[in-house]
Amino acid sequence: MAPSEKRKTTRKKKDPAAPKRSLSAYMFFANENRDIVRAENPGISFGQVGKLLGERWKALTGDDKVPYENKADQDKKRYEKEKAEYAKRNGN
Repeated sequence: MAPSEKRKTTRKKKDPAAPKRSLSAYMFFANENRDIVRAENPGISFGQVGKLLGERWKALTGDDKVPYENKADQDKKRYEKEKAEYAKRNGN
């Protein structure tokens, strides 16, 4: 097969009834602070918002990250519980 010829692979469709994955501590932080960053920097691009959020996350101390890490732990427990229920329903 020539390098320019690529095989098309079909991806298995995701079950819409499957539980949503858990969010990381950073994602909880980003969701909470995204609008604040946009308000402070009007006209900023999507990529720049992410860059600023990343910089702010890195600047947080361990104590400042604790509430977000707690939310992430709770969300992980929720996901594990829903995943187990989903597997039981579908015989996996």
